Amino acid sequence: GAPSGGVSPLGPAPPMWYHRDLSRAAAEELLARAGRDGSFLVRDSESVNGAYALCVLFQKHVHTYRILPDDEGFLAVQTSQGVQPKRFKTLPELVSLYLNPSQGLVTTLLFPVEREEMAVSDDRDYSDGEDEKPPLPPRSASTSTSPGPETPTESSPAANGLSTISHDYLKGSYALDLEAVKQGASSLPHLNKTLVSSCKRLNGEVDKVLCGLEILSKVFDQQSAFMVSKMIQQSVNQGGDQELENLVTKLAILKDLLSSIEKKVYFILSLSVFHSLFSAFSRPACTLSVKLDVYLAELTKIGKSQKYTLSVDVEGGRLVVMKKVKDNQEDWTTFTHDKIRQLIKSQRVQNKLGIVFEKEKDKSQRKDFVFASAKKREAFCQLLQLMKNKHSNQDEPDMISIFIGTWNMGSVPAPKSVASWMLCRGLGKTLDEMAVTIPHDLYVFGSQENSVCDREWVESLRVALKEQTELDYKPIAIQTLWNIKLAVLVKPEHENRISHVGMSSVKTGIANTLGNKGAVGVSFMFNGTSFGFVNCHLTSGNEKIGRRNQNYLDILRLLSLGDKQLSSFDISLRFTHLFWLGDLNYRLDMDIQEILNYINRKEFEPLLKVDQLNLEREKNKVFLRFAEEEISFPPTYRYERGSRDTYVWQKQKATGMRTNVPSWCDRILWKSYPETHIVCNSYGCTDDIVTSDHSPVFATFEVGVTSQFVSKKGLPKSSEQAYIEFECIEAIVKTASRTKFFIEFYSTCLEEFKKSYENDTQNSDNINFLRVGWSNKQLTTLKPLLSEIEYLQDQHLLLTVKSVDGYESYGECVLALKSMIGSTAQQFHTYLSHRGEETGNIRGSMRVRVPSERMGTRERLYEWISVDKDETGGPRGRSSVVSRTGHEYVKPSAVRKQLGELGKVSEEAERSSKEETAARYSEKYYLQENVAIFLILCFLFLGRPKQDGPDGGDSISKNSFNNPAYYILEGVPNQSAAAISPELLPSPTSSNPPAAKVNPPSAGVRTKPPAAPSGPLHLRRAAAGPPARTITEEGSSEDDGGSCVAGAQGGGAGSTLNRPPPDFPPPPLPKGALEMVTEAPFNKPRPLYPDLAEVRIPPAAPAGPLALGEGFRRGGGMALDDQSCSVLQMAKTLSESEFTPPPLRGQPMGAGLDACRTFPPRNPITESIAEDMPEEALWGSSSSSLSVGESSVGEWLQRLGLEKYERGLLHNGWDDLEFLSDITEEDLEEAGVLDPAHKQILLESLRQQQK
Repeated sequence: GAPSGGVSPLGPAPPMWYHRDLSRAAAEELLARAGRDGSFLVRDSESVNGAYALCVLFQKHVHTYRILPDDEGFLAVQTSQGVQPKRFKTLPELVSLYLNPSQGLVTTLLFPVEREEMAVSDDRDYSDGEDEKPPLPPRSASTSTSPGPETPTESSPAANGLSTISHDYLKGSYALDLEAVKQGASSLPHLNKTLVSSCKRLNGEVDKVLCGLEILSKVFDQQSAFMVSKMIQQSVNQGGDQELENLVTKLAILKDLLSSIEKKVYFILSLSVFHSLFSAFSRPACTLSVKLDVYLAELTKIGKSQKYTLSVDVEGGRLVVMKKVKDNQEDWTTFTHDKIRQLIKSQRVQNKLGIVFEKEKDKSQRKDFVFASAKKREAFCQLLQLMKNKHSNQDEPDMISIFIGTWNMGSVPAPKSVASWMLCRGLGKTLDEMAVTIPHDLYVFGSQENSVCDREWVESLRVALKEQTELDYKPIAIQTLWNIKLAVLVKPEHENRISHVGMSSVKTGIANTLGNKGAVGVSFMFNGTSFGFVNCHLTSGNEKIGRRNQNYLDILRLLSLGDKQLSSFDISLRFTHLFWLGDLNYRLDMDIQEILNYINRKEFEPLLKVDQLNLEREKNKVFLRFAEEEISFPPTYRYERGSRDTYVWQKQKATGMRTNVPSWCDRILWKSYPETHIVCNSYGCTDDIVTSDHSPVFATFEVGVTSQFVSKKGLPKSSEQAYIEFECIEAIVKTASRTKFFIEFYSTCLEEFKKSYENDTQNSDNINFLRVGWSNKQLTTLKPLLSEIEYLQDQHLLLTVKSVDGYESYGECVLALKSMIGSTAQQFHTYLSHRGEETGNIRGSMRVRVPSERMGTRERLYEWISVDKDETGGPRGRSSVVSRTGHEYVKPSAVRKQLGELGKVSEEAERSSKEETAARYSEKYYLQENVAIFLILCFLFLGRPKQDGPDGGDSISKNSFNNPAYYILEGVPNQSAAAISPELLPSPTSSNPPAAKVNPPSAGVRTKPPAAPSGPLHLRRAAAGPPARTITEEGSSEDDGGSCVAGAQGGGAGSTLNRPPPDFPPPPLPKGALEMVTEAPFNKPRPLYPDLAEVRIPPAAPAGPLALGEGFRRGGGMALDDQSCSVLQMAKTLSESEFTPPPLRGQPMGAGLDACRTFPPRNPITESIAEDMPEEALWGSSSSSLSVGESSVGEWLQRLGLEKYERGLLHNGWDDLEFLSDITEEDLEEAGVLDPAHKQILLESLRQQQK
């Protein structure tokens, strides 16, 4: 008979060896700790709901058996086919059978591993002042129930003793009042007394507030001022029965005053603003209208003394470049949107922008401008993008802009205006005033402790957006959990592009049943791109780091969003772009006085180093491979309400004084698929919204999106079918299990998910790791639904490594198809994660074959802006944690693409036909592919340049790992490749190639100078470093040191190349490569790295020591004292492997290192634009060339002992020696050279040089 409906599968009480939803990895750790054969536990299955997993330790390996319920509810251990399983009503009955020997398991169950019961008090989340007690859900039917006590102590029911007063009344005085009523009394004296004592503190607080507002009311609101003053006087001599009555009156007056004063002050201020505006009405340059002629005042052309004004006509699709000439006359040139070929942002001079204009006869010319500030440059770029977008011949957008805000409202309604929040005005990285008026495509508002009802909240946001943008934004989702809300509004024109909207929530409050803490999520598709948004409110309290980490992991696992097919993947892998925002409640681990001193000095770097979230991310405990923009605003919590001048860091509680140090509780992070486009344009907080003890935080993003692709050629015929082919895959998995594994492949470009066969190789050098491999015959060839390259280059493949015994995932990852397209196989290498933790890594060799008829592609709007990496240095001060963004790779393909793509301006500008573009993948590019393999080998062998080198800090771009797209713009143009001598390429028979030679560069093509090697293999940190500088014509022939691989570094806001995972080494080199490197002589090293002078590469040997440097622990491999696996061990296991993928076709081994050192630069646009076209043709001004011995303005100034002026000169655009002949005394003064003697020295030096 079936088990009766009332019987729980766990029996009357859950047995101690049952661990509920313990993760597989945690179960393995517990068993490893137990250490004895026959140790066992039971947990919930990760693959089947309602099923269990029996885990047994035997000979140091963990064996897992699935326990499945059948249709009748009976439980049985899954057996091999044909074996009749024994069925049981409950789990304890089933386990009791296997406590006996010879029942078919690997060993008898001997030692139960019991669960660790958490103390009740640890499981509770009591606030430390941000919300006095967990607020009830809005619109609660009953307000009499308290969700929970106030403090962790069992004995004290409340923090302030108020409950005690109420209890005393109910236990004693209540009976006395009842007696009085029976005897005809009309009042309740005892209740009155109880209420008066309960409100004693409130009375005092109200008096304080009224006193504080008395002056304001006298100035702006005479009507209420009289009543306020009267109540303050009364409160001095009040008492007895009237005390409660007076309190109610005071509260009423306070309510009226608070609700009306803002309107009255606003009215008076508006009058004064109106008068000042009226007087300035005639100045057209101040207009902020985006529709016509937005002026960016006084732009300086680089290195010249003329002034230019750039005017963008968004509606008309024109850019007007206006130059002031003599006698106040103006000369202007108009360029239509289609003649502006490209924008090139300088990375070193943050306010410099190159614009490439198309001229007659298919020629282009670049001109550089220096803006008043970096903000102005960004605003100008955004306006030009807006213009390009508006006049694009595409029906669907390539790129959208997203506003994301998070605000803990402190259980108080928002003020009348939250404009500064929506317009990103305030502190930190903010938008330029010219750009704030451009409406975003999506607005996402996350709020915590928001007591406003949903409908009213959304309506207020919609109305506020209409005021700012004059557009009717459409709400597409509002998701609420108690007072945690997430609202998403979209521009009306995009409403039909949104589909598959999903919503979910997870409670993490007291015992994970209260919604006062937790998360809400919204997901949807925007055309072909999936988006996820999570707003959370995590456990508060300085010391509750572990609880916050657990909250995050619970939300990651339990939030049900996105494609249901992807249930094997946590939400960090289900979306092209996932944004995670909220009051994360991580605090600063530093003495309060030190924190306040740093804040007063606006020094945030030392504070960010002790920020708990940054520290936990470095340890890989939370937000694995998420990105966060650099924080340049003060901590957003805990302010005194009513101002932003004071942090309130002490709170009196019943248990004593509680300290809440100022902290960055409110954060916005994101994680995007590799090789997608995302740039964070702002990240800051407001400084004028003061109703809460938290300040609202905002961020804006520029995000690439794909359209729902429609093939113009219809479904592919068999001859036109594209294929995704794998040659081999190898994974290293953190597990003590020794089962077999298979891989599942998921993608929107596949009709359904596909599975590989079992792995055919398996070995282990370490009990906690397993290396498994699949050869070509075990792997399936995948057929995408569509075969166009334009479609495939936007697609991604999700992989999950699953065990044969329990069908549970041991790790998941995502691969971009974009780099894998081509006729030869490309290598990939990335990390595996499961349930938010890093669990290993995976690498292999694959290719995406696209038929030639389907090769047509086009430039995306976000590919139109590139970043100039030809200059030394870069943005400073990125924290190490920030640079660990997105999905990090090392793959030759990225280098190959950088070499093989068409140079945008040099070739594609001249012949932009689809056939030419398609040729980037054709046989014609073998020359570059041959060179690519040598660059790859150098890259793998020498590791990456040191990240925090002498130039100070990371020059990694803010999004360098998940910004795609830019290598089309920065690829070496075809004719540049021709500058390499044939001797560069070794003949197949030459085992000892000669040192590479390079032809003299032709005009307009500059050759990459030799770069210093990046350091001894075992000592240098493996991390991206500052980009090498391309040498100017009159510069020195040596570089300042950098990577020896063209394009092997991230840098600049648009860099695409993804770094290898910091925690795992690159694949060991084939033996031939080691021999090849041994033969290659090093160039003379620069003094910058004296330790390199005697570097010698060891002869070919086992690849073990190849990459085991400290670098692979950088950024926090899992900490050894966490009893989690050491990533260093994992790296060791990997680096000792014999992984030799099939050699790439047409790519012989054996070139000297110098081959890659002298390869042309990866910035053709800077160098090879219309070299035969004199600038007078466009600009009508002459420029005499200045031949200066120094290679930079800095060196010239240093020689003269006037290096202090370098910053001023660079800021004003004088960063190129070529232009210095034109500099005037006035220009020098503008650049800060005010000393007449110094001016004379500089001008005299220039005159001497000219002679």
